[in-house]
Order: sequence, then C-alpha cells, then structure tokens
Amino acid sequence: MNLAAAVNENFANYSNYLIRSAMFVYALAFLAHLAEWVFGGRSKIAVQSAALTREAAQDAATPAVAVRSAGGTTTLERPKVVTRSSASDRDIADGPGAAGDNDKGDLYGRIAISFTALAWLLHVSGVAFRAASVQRAPWGNMYEFSTTFGAVAVGAYLLLLVLKKNVRWIGLFLTTSVLLDLGLALSVLYTSSEQLVPALHSYWLWIHVSCAIISGAVFYLAAVGTLLYLFRDHYEMALLAGRAQDNRWGDIMRRLPAAASLDKFAYRMNALVFPLWTFTIIAGAIWAQAAWGHYWEWDPKETWSFITWVVYAGYLHARATAGWKGRKAAYLALVAFACFLFNYYGVNIFVTGKHSYAGV
Repeated sequence: MNLAAAVNENFANYSNYLIRSAMFVYALAFLAHLAEWVFGGRSKIAVQSAALTREAAQDAATPAVAVRSAGGTTTLERPKVVTRSSASDRDIADGPGAAGDNDKGDLYGRIAISFTALAWLLHVSGVAFRAASVQRAPWGNMYEFSTTFGAVAVGAYLLLLVLKKNVRWIGLFLTTSVLLDLGLALSVLYTSSEQLVPALHSYWLWIHVSCAIISGAVFYLAAVGTLLYLFRDHYEMALLAGRAQDNRWGDIMRRLPAAASLDKFAYRMNALVFPLWTFTIIAGAIWAQAAWGHYWEWDPKETWSFITWVVYAGYLHARATAGWKGRKAAYLALVAFACFLFNYYGVNIFVTGKHSYAGV
C-alpha cells in the first residue's frame, strides 16, 4: 500500500469514527428533547388560562337561542349556523413550545440544542474527512448522500434557530430521523471509500447532487411541519367544539404552534426550495447530455424526479390560485415528499437504470 492510499484509508477511518461519535451525541440530544416534552408542562396560570380558553370556545360554538314575547305569542330566533373554519380563520395563538411554561423543560430544551450543535459539528467533520478520503465530492453513493443529507437538514434547523425562528419543536423529530438516517447509512448503505466511474467525474457532481441534497433537507423540514399541522388542526377543531381532552396528548398539542402557523411554515419552506429543485432537474439534464449524449431518456431516476416536481408544482399552484389551504394542501404536500423519498430509496435500491452504476 503506497503512502497516498494509506492516508486516504486513515481519512476514511476518521470519517467513520466522527459519524459514530455524532450519532452518540445526537442520541443525547434526542433524550434531552424527549425530556423537554415529558417534563415540560403547564404552570398553574397556564392551566387556568387553558380552562378559560375552553370555556370561551364552548360559548362561541354554542348558538344562542333568544325568546321574544309579543302579544302573547312566543317566537324563537333561528340559531346561527356554526360552520367548520379553516386554520387561517381561527384566532388561536401559537403554543408556548415544547417546554411549555416549565423552567425545567426549558432547561432540557437548551441542553438538547447544545448537544445538537455539537453533534452537527462532528457530523460535518465526518463528511469532510470522507471527502478527503475519496478526493471528490462526498456524495457519490447512497451512503455518502445519506450522511450529507442529515448534516444539511440539521444545519438548516440550526440556521433557523440562529435567525430567531420559533422552530425548536422540530428538534425531537429531527434528531430521531437523523439517528435513523445515519444508522441505516452505516449498517445497510455503507460503501468503502472508492473512486467513481468516469461518467461521474464532473463538476456537475458538485452542482447537481448538492442542490438535490439541500432541496431534500428543506422538503423534509416542511414535511415535518405539515404532519404536525394535521395533528394540531384536529386538536383545534376539538377545542372549538368543546371536545378537547385535558390529557397528556392534549397538553402536547397545546404546546405546538397554531395550525395556521404550521401550515404557513410548511408552505414557505416548500416554496423557498422549489426553484432549487427545479434547477436540480435542469442541471441533471445538462449533466446527462455531457455524460450520455442525451438530455432526457426517461430513466427511472429522471422520471421520479419529474413526478416529484409535478406534485410539488401542483401543491404550490393550488395554494396560489385555487386557494387550497389546510388539510387538502397538506395531504398533497405529503404525497410530494413521499415521491421524493421513493425517488431516493425505492428507485436507487429496487429499480435498475442508468443511475444504478453509482451503487448504493
């Protein structure tokens, strides 16, 4: 083994060590976020406030019936018809966050953020050492793509926190999924450091795949917001109808942002990154022409990338023109993200195409 090969192997070992270390610290962040949700709760003032909110909601949901007497004749006024409102029509404030009104829960949340930031630094360092070991962009196969994807998703989350956005509620779900992502990458998708086939040696590897990773990471954050929106919307409807239960599940739902805020967050994330996803497909077509001599051949990866683009475009178009908000738009957004996941895992593992030569 020559000196260069030995150095590359050492870099690969450092990368694996750093990724595993990041997983350990992410696990600590997960436990801290879990403690934030479990021990975070409501103070006595918050309990009284919630009770007043439920009473006010019940009074608003109950149509008043008035009795008038005129000349010995009693008539009843027709009650107002109460219709289901959309999330944007409700005057419901955002919840206090995962920690609720509990100082102990807030402390656990701050510890979780510190662990997440430390884990992210280890994670990014592991990706950088992988790049040094292969002497190219560190996303030439599914293992490298997965590890980089997780790092970008956590980086986007931390950036939102730095920008003072109220997104700490994502932390538990993000650390859970990143642990699953890295665990799957190390146990199933792992590929030793090696060079790619000549067709992939192009600067388009840096451009096309990096854009795909960033797009997928932001789509993921939007999908988490969309899924939580569906739960929070159900809770708010029960609250307005006087059916909300004051149990642990109700307390968790109460701490989330309002359904309208979650819906807006998911929409803005999807709208923000959709142009980048569009550019990803265009860059892929340009790279395909340089590598294969054709811009588009309906390869499975190309086909599902286009399907994903169409569904996200339909979602954004429906929001902008047809006024789709709420559950219909949320379901469509989740279908779009499911297409993205299938394009990555399903097509790469189960479908054979021109992209298969990159291996898992």
